[in-house]
Amino acid sequence: MSASVVVGVDGSPSSLDAVDAAAREARLRGCGLKVVHAFIWPGMHVPAGPSPLGPAEGGVRAMVEHLVGEAVQRARAAAPGVEVADAVVMGEPLSVLEVQSRKAALVVVGSRGLSGFRGLLLGSTAVHLAAHARCPVMVVRERPDVADRIVLGVDGSPAGDAAVEYAFAEASLRGTGIIALHAGARRSVQAPPPQDAAIPSAYEPEMLMDSEEHLLAEAVAGRRERYPNVLVEQKVVRAGAREALIEASRDAELLVVGARGHGGFVGLLLGSVSQALLHHAHCPVAVVRAPSAPQ
Repeated sequence: MSASVVVGVDGSPSSLDAVDAAAREARLRGCGLKVVHAFIWPGMHVPAGPSPLGPAEGGVRAMVEHLVGEAVQRARAAAPGVEVADAVVMGEPLSVLEVQSRKAALVVVGSRGLSGFRGLLLGSTAVHLAAHARCPVMVVRERPDVADRIVLGVDGSPAGDAAVEYAFAEASLRGTGIIALHAGARRSVQAPPPQDAAIPSAYEPEMLMDSEEHLLAEAVAGRRERYPNVLVEQKVVRAGAREALIEASRDAELLVVGARGHGGFVGLLLGSVSQALLHHAHCPVAVVRAPSAPQ
């Protein structure tokens, strides 16, 4: 059997949305789904059993069993026929998910959490998970409608090639198209003129656009033959990476980006761009880390 899809659950509405998405991803891949909860309470010296003064069915362990059971039922309802397993793992959530990602096809989490996953996507923890997981990470953001396209952020870097491959494979599974988008840098200072006035400046808008369109074409080259059922629209926009991706996500069912990059997407998971993307994208976000990227 191929590697499973793993979903982190904590009982929050957001994590249940993630369960729905993870179950659908497992069905598309023809693989199993693993529902994982990080059980941190023993490490905090909180009794797992019921209180002597409370009901016999009370206690932290009973609460955990209930929330995991609810997630499993939700998964089976969302994708009948998918084999669903569950695991309650003692440890800190991010560490648990990193370990789980080593044998997973995909790790799925919600955009907001509570209890064991409190703050999972608030601040540096989101960057940590996306940057260090051994497989793609999908962050599920709530949306009432479902679009029919995948937006792929392209920067032309070798590290971003894994995101391109993932986007094509995902689009093929879903039977949808791709908008491959590159955010061309907007010049805020005047470029120096060439030494020879007869030679056109490399910074002329037309030449910049040609160069960026070539970069985009090179990034997706070869995939059309391997994924002939995937229609691709290539798009270069004059905007910052953050603004371009967030705006494009309004009409997307999934936004796919690399874990590290350069050019139009410099610092994607190293600062404010990543924070804005994970907090403000209008659709789920898949962050794909290159296998050879440094730890």
